[in-house]
Amino acid sequence: MPKGNNRTIIGSSIAPFRLVFLMWLIFALDFLYGYDIKFLGILPRSTAGLPGILLAPVIHGNVQHLVSNTVPIIFLGATLFFYYPRVARTVFAACYFGTNILVWLFARPSYHIGASGVVYGLAAFLIFLGLFRRDFMSILIACVVVFIYGSIFYGVLPTDNNISWESHLFGAVVGVTFASLYKRARLV
Repeated sequence: MPKGNNRTIIGSSIAPFRLVFLMWLIFALDFLYGYDIKFLGILPRSTAGLPGILLAPVIHGNVQHLVSNTVPIIFLGATLFFYYPRVARTVFAACYFGTNILVWLFARPSYHIGASGVVYGLAAFLIFLGLFRRDFMSILIACVVVFIYGSIFYGVLPTDNNISWESHLFGAVVGVTFASLYKRARLV
């Protein structure tokens, strides 16, 4: 990232849009060709589930599932890259891969798909960074994220067997962990 204030919303949206593009492309191919690729999701503690660490976030069960992850990925991801460019790539990658590794290690033996673990990781990072740093901008960002997405944290509770609450929980754990790690870091 160049020094100074050369950030733009468009530039900050590139990584989140790439992920969303892959999510929609995979869903469209799955739908058009009639494949059922859920078997490429994370199946915890199995060699068959290892590809899911890479692929699970781009696989969605239906349009509602896909749309419910699309908008938060774009908004939270662009917010991360715009306001915290020095750590954004690391945090984004940790929310993606770290969450999925924890799901593979500790979740119940069922296929886990979707990008909601990434969403929970990004939201938790942005919220808890504001709590840990206590500077005006971080607190403001945290308040906006809580206002818009604060209710998602009910999703870390096991309420529905068809929803990977483990992805939600581990995403939040990764987000809080990285917020703690970067609470004193130079972020811009």
